Amino acid sequence: MKNIKLFCVSLGCDKNLVDTEKMLGVAGSLGVTFTDDETEADAILVNTCCFIGDAKEESVNTILEMARYKEEGKCQALIVAGCLAQRYKQEITDEIPEVDAILGTTSYEEIGKVLTRLFGEQEEEQQAKEGADGHISVFHSLSELPHNAKKRVVTTGGYYAFLKIAEGCDKRCTYCIIPSLRGPYRSVPMEQLLDEARELADSGVRELILVAQETTLYGKDIYGEKSLPKLLHELAGIPGIYWIRIQYCYPEEITDELIEAIKSEEKVCRYLDIPIQHASDRILRRMGRRTHKEELKERIAKLRREIPDIALRTTLISGFPGETREDHEELMEFVNEMGFERLGVFAYSAEEDTPAYSYPDQVPQEIKEERRDAIMELQQEIAFDHCEEMVGRILTVMIEGKVADEPAYVGRTYMDAPNVDGLIFVNADEMLMSGDFVKVKVTGAAEYDLIGEVYHESAE
Repeated sequence: MKNIKLFCVSLGCDKNLVDTEKMLGVAGSLGVTFTDDETEADAILVNTCCFIGDAKEESVNTILEMARYKEEGKCQALIVAGCLAQRYKQEITDEIPEVDAILGTTSYEEIGKVLTRLFGEQEEEQQAKEGADGHISVFHSLSELPHNAKKRVVTTGGYYAFLKIAEGCDKRCTYCIIPSLRGPYRSVPMEQLLDEARELADSGVRELILVAQETTLYGKDIYGEKSLPKLLHELAGIPGIYWIRIQYCYPEEITDELIEAIKSEEKVCRYLDIPIQHASDRILRRMGRRTHKEELKERIAKLRREIPDIALRTTLISGFPGETREDHEELMEFVNEMGFERLGVFAYSAEEDTPAYSYPDQVPQEIKEERRDAIMELQQEIAFDHCEEMVGRILTVMIEGKVADEPAYVGRTYMDAPNVDGLIFVNADEMLMSGDFVKVKVTGAAEYDLIGEVYHESAE
């Protein structure tokens, strides 16, 4: 398959991006080459998302846009994978005839067999099922873990990579479709993760970002106990890895052992992503969340007490069905009191096949968006105050690139995850390389971002 060029679009979350990178690894092992020009592609792969309405719309529009290249370009095969494919397999088959193959969320690593089938190099034993209409579909049980891909093409630039430590979720929050699309919670065996992490480190990755629908429960299903602290200790022993960042920690599952691991392992960033979604006990109950406001306050206070320099990120939902003005004001007060360093808000999206979809007291879209914007306006003030407090501090920064036509670079501190948090702009006379870790003295703040200069101890 050495003459096949593949163009890929990866949509949605970082967990989906890991699936994409593994599909690219499988395709590359067959001799497929990659192109960033869709007009030159022989095959186009779209890895989709449908977590909320906007993501679903983006996925559908992207598939339709890529379908044009079957007439306007060289595309011979259009392949759709991911959550939209899992959820709307029949609709895609019926309404977008340009799609040649569909892969479910637990079968993405069958991309090699699909490409082989589509480009006329089918082996006698095919696992891809071809329908009467010519579509190829591959859907495995949602209780399975996808087969471990031996190779992976890191698309983040090479110096950080996401390490997906589990699939699926058992929480079943009333607004969330993920368990129906990704199945129950299944931890990836630790040795498999360590092998993958070593390979990433050998390829030049310096920051590992641990992701799952929920990272804090890692290992409970296969080892009988929460094993994230142990995994952190093992990962910290891998040469070449400088930072380890944890995302998607459910607050009720954060243990003393996890806090101690963050405190004791120098490589583990003093950063936690804790999606709490709301602060009104009434709304938390309706959401099916397993915490209440006072417990959240206690957990956050403990984290700040035990790890004084920790940066906390959270996500919230505005306008959940039944949310009153009082509930919204309670959430605003909570955000103001907690002072999260990083925070994002989504206007509630009603997803069919979830309990909240049929709740009778839906909040009008305009009000949902107004409340979202009000929270973000408050958070902007909080974030700016945090940034101003950083002025004068000396921080370790990972350089990610150079500012065009300026003697300056852009990077991130331990407080900033890629793509969702802030940046620091570093003035430097010397040449720095992407992936370098340098000491930077913070000299200014600008909303969510920092400004600084390379720090040399001898200059003090």
